[in-house]
Amino acid sequence: MSPSRILDDVADVRTGDKGDTLVVAVVVRDPGDYETVLRALSPGRVATHFGELLTGEISRTELPQLEAVVLLLPGVLGGGVTGAPVLDGHGKTLSSYVAMLALD
Repeated sequence: MSPSRILDDVADVRTGDKGDTLVVAVVVRDPGDYETVLRALSPGRVATHFGELLTGEISRTELPQLEAVVLLLPGVLGGGVTGAPVLDGHGKTLSSYVAMLALD
């Protein structure tokens, strides 16, 4: 059964890279959904979503004045742009994977 709502329903997600670390920026469209998004993006839930790709602790920075949150996910990029054998060393396509995270 699919979740009733996913992150993509309420927020915009952009990803990028900093070495081997995936940088995820999530901006909520409606301020009323900000707390829901914060609960959905707890480090534990995000770690479960990414599983074995993570090699370290997730860092989360909340930006309430922007209704946004930034996550740093170490190891997800498999070595980074210059050292990764993966197709998407910048992690751009991973924004879709983050956007599929269930809110409920």
